[in-house]
Amino acid sequence: MDRKSIAVVVACVILLVLWQAVIVPKFWPNKPLPPGATNALNSAQSPLGTNAPPAAPAPGTPTPSITTSATQLVVNTNTPEQLIVVTNENPLNTNENARYTFTSYGGGLKLVELLHYPETVPSWRNKHAKTGGLASLNTYTPSPTLAILGNGVQGDGVFTLTRTATGVRAEKTLSNGLVIVKDFSPTTNFLVTTSVWLENSSTQSLSLPAQEWTVGTATPMNPDDRGVRYLGVMWSIGDSTHDMIGPSYFSTRGFACMPRTPPAEYRVAQTNIDWAAVHNQFFTLAVVPHDPASGLVVRQTDLPRLENDEPQMYSSNGYTASLIYPAMTLSATQTVQRQFVMYIGPKEYRTLSRVASELNNNLDAIMGFGWFGFFSKPLLLAMNFLHAVVKIPYGWVIVVLTILLRVVFWPLTAAGTRSMKRMQVLQPQIKAIQDKYKDDPMKAQKKTMEFWKENKINPMGGCLPALVQMPVFIGFYRMIASAIELRGAHFLWVPDLSRPDTLFLIPGINFPFNLLPLLMVGVMVWQAHLTPPSPGMDPAQQRMMRYMPAIFLVFLYNYSSGMALYMFVSTLLGIVQTKLTKTQPATAATPALTPPPKKKK
Repeated sequence: MDRKSIAVVVACVILLVLWQAVIVPKFWPNKPLPPGATNALNSAQSPLGTNAPPAAPAPGTPTPSITTSATQLVVNTNTPEQLIVVTNENPLNTNENARYTFTSYGGGLKLVELLHYPETVPSWRNKHAKTGGLASLNTYTPSPTLAILGNGVQGDGVFTLTRTATGVRAEKTLSNGLVIVKDFSPTTNFLVTTSVWLENSSTQSLSLPAQEWTVGTATPMNPDDRGVRYLGVMWSIGDSTHDMIGPSYFSTRGFACMPRTPPAEYRVAQTNIDWAAVHNQFFTLAVVPHDPASGLVVRQTDLPRLENDEPQMYSSNGYTASLIYPAMTLSATQTVQRQFVMYIGPKEYRTLSRVASELNNNLDAIMGFGWFGFFSKPLLLAMNFLHAVVKIPYGWVIVVLTILLRVVFWPLTAAGTRSMKRMQVLQPQIKAIQDKYKDDPMKAQKKTMEFWKENKINPMGGCLPALVQMPVFIGFYRMIASAIELRGAHFLWVPDLSRPDTLFLIPGINFPFNLLPLLMVGVMVWQAHLTPPSPGMDPAQQRMMRYMPAIFLVFLYNYSSGMALYMFVSTLLGIVQTKLTKTQPATAATPALTPPPKKKK
C-alpha cells in the first residue's frame, strides 16, 4: 500500500475519533431530564443495576392517582401495590432458572430476572458498576406484560393477586360488570403459559372497545448496553418477520443528519400477527397469542438518566409494544378466553429453535439473522459444537473455526491467486490489444474477451473467491451480533468477545483505544501490499480495494471484538496462502500464451 493509502487510513482514524468525541456530543446531545425529575424511581419501577424486586408503597401512604389516556395504564396509587415473586428453579438445567415478579398494578408480569445470567460483564466503561445483579427483562416498563389498556377494561387498574399451584392468578371486577381473570404459569425453557378470561357478569350486553395488550418494554440490560443500537420490536405475520429498531425510527436525526420531529408511535395495521417480541442485543420477551392479533403499536418510553453520566453518553429511551385486539360485544354471562405463551429469556438459538418447533412457528427468527440465516445458523452451531467437544474457550473456537473456513475455501482462493498471476503474465498482450483498438472501445473489449477465451483465462477468477466468501462473512457478522455465548467470553486481553476490546480511553478526548481492529487493519494493509490489483481492473475498483482496510476499520472499530478477531486471523491466513501460492513454479501456473496481435503498418 502506497503512502497515499496509508494517509487515507490515518485520516479515517482521526475522523472517527473526532466524530465520537466532538461532533456527536455537540450536535446531538440527549434530551435532559424534565424539571424536578431525578434518578430515583417510584415503587412501580425496578432500578436498573439492582434488579431487586421493587418494594410496594407503605400501607396508608397517600399518593395521587394516575389519570392518563386509554393507551396508558391507569392506576389508583392510593391502593398499595401488591407483588408476588415466583421462582422457577431447576438445579439440573440452568436454562430454566428464572424469577418472575407479578404486580397488582395492571395485573401482569412486571419483571423477570434470569438467575444464571449476570446483568453486567465487567469492562472499561462499567468497571465501577455493580456486577452482582441479574439480567432482567421488562425493567422500567410503564405497564406490565399482558396488562389490558383501553376504556372500559381498566377501571382503577388494581387487580387482586393470589398464588396458585402453578403460578399466580390476577382478578378484577369492573363496575360495568366485566370480570377479568389471568392465570400465569411459568414452565420450562423460559416459557410462561397464560390464560385470560373476559366475562360479562351482568344481565345485559357489554360492548368493549379495541384493547391494547401489553407485550413488554425493550430496555438496555445495563449501562454498557445503552450505547448499543439493538433495542427494538420484532413481530411475525405468517412466515415473514419484521424488525423495528427503535433508536432509528424514533430518532431526532433525519436524512443527512437533519433535525426531525420523531413520530409519536409506530403502528402495524396488518392482521394475523402471530407473535411480537421486545428485545435488546442478547435477551428478549416474546408473546405468542393462540389467536393472532389484529395489530401492533410501539411507543417510546423514557428511561431514567444514569448517575455520573456527564456528558450524557447513553441512550435514555426504551420501547413498549402492545398487541391490538378489535372491539367486541359480550352478551349477558358470556365469557371469552384468550391464551398466550411467553418466552422470556436469552436469545439462545438452540433454546429458541426448540421452542419454535414446539409452538410450530418461527420464533427463532428473533436471533435476527435475516436472509443470511443459511450461513449464520451453521456457523453458530459449529462454534458451539467445537466449544462443547474440544473444550476450549470461545476465543480459540473462533480461531479454529476461521482456520477451518480457510481450509474449505483454500482451493477456490488458490485458483483465484493463480488466475491473477496468469493475467499479470498476459498483461502485455492485453495492453497491445487495447492500444490497437483504442479508437473503438467496443471492439477492444470484444478482442480482449476473445484473447482471454483463447488462453483459458477467466477475468473474474481473481474476484470470484471474495464474492463467494462474502455471504459467509456477512453470516458471521450477523451471528456474532446476537451470539449470547460470546457475552463475557474471555480471550487473551479481551474481557468480553461481544464488546470492543478497549484497553483504555485516550486522555483528553475519552476515545476508546481498541487494539484488535488496529491489528486487523495492519494485516489487511500487509495483505494489500502482497496482492497487487488484478490487471484490467477498473481504476475506481482498484482505489476501492486499496482503501478497503479503512472501510473495515470504520465499521468494525466499535463492533464485537469477536468479529475483529475473525477478520484478523482470516486475513493472516490469507497472507500465508498468498505466500505459499507465489512459491509455486511459474510454469505450473502459466498457460501457453497466444502471440500478441501484430500491428498493421
